[in-house]
Amino acid sequence: MELKENYLEVLGAVALVNMLGVLASMFGMPGAWYQSLAKPAFTPPNYLFPIAWTVLYSLIGVSGYIAYKQDFSSEAKTLFVVQLAANLLWTPVFFGLQSPLYGLVVISVLVVSLIVTIKKFYEENPLSAYLLLPYLVWVLYAAYLNASIYLLN
Repeated sequence: MELKENYLEVLGAVALVNMLGVLASMFGMPGAWYQSLAKPAFTPPNYLFPIAWTVLYSLIGVSGYIAYKQDFSSEAKTLFVVQLAANLLWTPVFFGLQSPLYGLVVISVLVVSLIVTIKKFYEENPLSAYLLLPYLVWVLYAAYLNASIYLLN
């Protein structure tokens, strides 16, 4: 499958995943509560998060497009939806409920489901798995950050 031949469809998938991320962020924006938390020294500046997530959601969109266009197994597609749902749930839980503990639970589910998704995607199309690797690195970093915030507060 040539992605460049279907660039409008790919852009649609990228836009959809990015819109879902924006929608999730509307249910839990960092505010005074987050600013008041003790955070570890390795906490990135706030301006970095939307930049990172736009890139990551774009990669997730392309990977998901490949999975659906190439008709991956129902197991692979279900895993993709589960990890994306956990991703979208984290922001409202962590920021909206102001709960680093429950955020840690959600991000743990995300890490496990994402690793399993990558493994399954690799079996069906390695490119779709490789596209998710930067996302996995960021989520592992975010989980470490979440755990650190929980422990510091």
